[in-house]
Amino acid sequence: MSLLDELRLPAGPVDLRKYDTNSAPGVGADKETGKQVLAELGPMLLELQTKLFASKETDDPRRVLLVLQGMDTSGKGGVLKHTVGLVDPVGVKITSFKAPTDEELSHDFLWRIEKAVPEPGYLGVFDRSHYEDVLIGRVRELATPVEIERRYGAINHFEKQLADDGTVILKCMLHISPKEQKKRLMARLEDPTKHWKYNRGDVDERQLWDSYREAYEIALERTNTEYAPWYLVPSDKKWYRNLAIGELLLETLDRLDLDWPAPSFDIAEEKRRLEEDTIS
Repeated sequence: MSLLDELRLPAGPVDLRKYDTNSAPGVGADKETGKQVLAELGPMLLELQTKLFASKETDDPRRVLLVLQGMDTSGKGGVLKHTVGLVDPVGVKITSFKAPTDEELSHDFLWRIEKAVPEPGYLGVFDRSHYEDVLIGRVRELATPVEIERRYGAINHFEKQLADDGTVILKCMLHISPKEQKKRLMARLEDPTKHWKYNRGDVDERQLWDSYREAYEIALERTNTEYAPWYLVPSDKKWYRNLAIGELLLETLDRLDLDWPAPSFDIAEEKRRLEEDTIS
């Protein structure tokens, strides 16, 4: 079974407590083997992503949008470094959504998201995304219950438009346990080179773990569609998380059945011109 099938979240109500955050489904490997397998995926990922980037020369509207969501320390940055880092950065557009600015708050919550949608040929990556507006927005009551309810429908409509416009959406929730999060936060405090990554607010947010879990469960259920399904990636094992995203991305690109664009010029004629070129 492919990981796209293995990790796809089933339709219906979601109970995240039923999913083992420390498992490694679909991968018969240990840590060292998993790292090696990911490295071996690199050339294949690069070729497929380069074909996608080249396809824009033929007015192919397709592009891929990788959405990474998860609790603090779930590994979004690690995925960017170890997995997305395997492909050509020229054809990648990464957007990291922080707290909205005053200007962004003056618009609908999707305004800043729409501006970050990748152009045809690109692999776009959202490090956090529009889902923050129904996660922290719900938990911290940054919007009314009526507005939060509206946003689920707005997200589905937005993603349907993207899909109809040629965007393949790969939504991944990096699922970690509170125990693992505590371990990673402590590691940041014990390593001077990681102090800059530590946010005192993360400990405060931990106190709302159950509220965030519930917010995720509602969002996952309400936005798990055929055109933009969710994939639940166990993320207590960093090596598995990185490998799983790599496999999901590889399968997604492979299913596009990409090929190199046919030349828009006469190859024989261009060879003749170069052979006759006297510039040295």
